[in-house]
Amino acid sequence: MDNLCHSLVGMALSRAGLHKRTALATSTLVIANNLPDIDVGVFLTPTLAMSFRRGWTHGVLAQLTLPIALTGAMLLYDRYRNKSSPTERVVPSQILLLSYLGVLLHVFMDFANSYGVRLLMPFSEAWFYGDALYIVDPWLYLTLGLGWWLGKRNPRAARIGVALATIYVVAMLASNAVARREVARGLARAGRPADTRFMVTPVVVNPFRREVVIDVGDRYEKGNLWFDPRPHFRPAGFGIEKGLDSPGVQLELLLPRARDFLRWSRFPFVQIDPAQRAVWLNDYRYANAGPYGWSAVRLEQVQ
Repeated sequence: MDNLCHSLVGMALSRAGLHKRTALATSTLVIANNLPDIDVGVFLTPTLAMSFRRGWTHGVLAQLTLPIALTGAMLLYDRYRNKSSPTERVVPSQILLLSYLGVLLHVFMDFANSYGVRLLMPFSEAWFYGDALYIVDPWLYLTLGLGWWLGKRNPRAARIGVALATIYVVAMLASNAVARREVARGLARAGRPADTRFMVTPVVVNPFRREVVIDVGDRYEKGNLWFDPRPHFRPAGFGIEKGLDSPGVQLELLLPRARDFLRWSRFPFVQIDPAQRAVWLNDYRYANAGPYGWSAVRLEQVQ
């Protein structure tokens, strides 16, 4: 999820009552709910960000150690602020508890979308995807944001906001499981093998619709699924060639930048831009066609 959503999770939980547990509770919750994203520092390096993000700082080792590091930092800050002006001191055990809560919620929320996380890093680079929440979800903004805002005067409003957000997330996870079963049945009726790889993912704003990406061998096909209230799946009637086996791009796919991209991508495809004589790698999760967009990576020029 985006960092505004992560921050709203921490702020709404604080207003719902967790701020009473200790001094610096709100700061701890907001920082912890964003802390795994310290890997954004990769953007300042030549490393391909996609190949690094949501790995080391989101994996099981980070989930165990980041809350301890944050607790130490908050205790040091507490000592510093009390030297200048005596204030209510923190309760270390509560700071540690809130730190773990925030970090684990961050990882869970990131898992719930189609970008995924590498939960077992550094022991395994396997990606895990919940495919249940849109990366920028306005319904979470609404429930958590209103809960936080109204909770300033009435903590009950914050608790209602958190409860509604929780119900929404659970419902999206459950409905995605139902949607996957419907797509699997539809592919079986169409004669596709049982092991056909596909993805069912939300679309922005409308929680009753899903987008489907299907791997049919040498190309990807798009499909649509909607609830009314039963799920209905239909192919969209268009797709894109993978182009990964094209002789003209084999050398480019051996480049370190290409290998890094392919470790991250889920539905990779190649396109050649004749005007620029360049090879682009993209991921069909985030691009219908064309080499341009945040998920596209340009490789070496075509010879």
